[in-house]
Amino acid sequence: MQLSGNKGEWSELYALFKLLGEGRLYAGDRELNQLADTGYPVIRIHRSERGRNFIYALNDGTVLISDGSEKQPLVISTAAFDKQAQLLLKKIKSEKGAFYYPELDNFLALIGCQSIKAKSSSKTDIRIVIYDTKVSRESDLGFSIKSQLGGDSTLLNASRTTNFIYRVNGIAFTDEEITAINAIKTKRKIKDRITEIQNKGGQFEYIGMESEIFEGNLKMLESFLPNILANFLLNFTCGMGSSVQSLTEIASLSNPLGFNMHYAHAFYAYKIKRFLTDIALGMMPATVWSGRYDATGGYLVIKGDGEMLCYPIYNKNEFEDYLYHNTKLETASSTRHNFGKLYREEGDYRFKLNLQIRFK
Repeated sequence: MQLSGNKGEWSELYALFKLLGEGRLYAGDRELNQLADTGYPVIRIHRSERGRNFIYALNDGTVLISDGSEKQPLVISTAAFDKQAQLLLKKIKSEKGAFYYPELDNFLALIGCQSIKAKSSSKTDIRIVIYDTKVSRESDLGFSIKSQLGGDSTLLNASRTTNFIYRVNGIAFTDEEITAINAIKTKRKIKDRITEIQNKGGQFEYIGMESEIFEGNLKMLESFLPNILANFLLNFTCGMGSSVQSLTEIASLSNPLGFNMHYAHAFYAYKIKRFLTDIALGMMPATVWSGRYDATGGYLVIKGDGEMLCYPIYNKNEFEDYLYHNTKLETASSTRHNFGKLYREEGDYRFKLNLQIRFK
């Protein structure tokens, strides 16, 4: 068994080992600091392995591993998991890109691990049963894992599905002008193309999305959410800000949708936080959104030093604040996703921008 993966993928196994080794899960604040008195005892962890469902149950310094059959559970000490967590953390930190860790093969075979990553069709990377002392009961929660041991992870991946379409009003372009604008190849070519269009008198007006499914998903949350994100995208591309928080603050001041701000309602921040939460826990751009969360527990964040914090969805304020203060927009490949060029369609001049959101 030669399992290979990148740092983010290996981080899923690291989370399993660390949780079984320590037996507790701690909550964090928006600045990734551990909140006092938030230790949740871990009761057991569920993990699916190629059609087999393994249960790792903690019991007085040991882990009982069963696969649903009538066989006696395998018993391994929590200290063994803690040791493997430390060794794997050291390995992850020392490697670049995808890597194979042969020294771990025997231990993985012993505990029934045949893969290092959960299915990509689900937002849930790990299922943990914790004991919540606040409500005095067990809670079975599905968490999505975000690791800072490698590169910054994405919240929303770029694709043609996440393209926003703008109509360019106020000017008629010749074929030569369109060709010249699209030929701009500077380091920030898309920004410079927009600047050139605006210098010639062009005005950008959001008119729709390339994907009617994603547009519909957004409108389920808020009818004007596509317009808000289109405003964010244009401001981001023009260099006015990159963090979700800063772009929200810019929108709140300029109020592009004309909300009644007399009573200082946080219209934009509220809507964006709700959007981030739904993207984090279940919404997929290319799939009709049912409103049901896949990651029913929230997020597990593995910090750069290997410490791990959870952001449970039922701690709604802390979870939303974490997403809001720790995400930013990023420009993906314009060639791959077909955006960033001026073109004609249905008698209009149009321009596409692409939405990708990454953790800072």
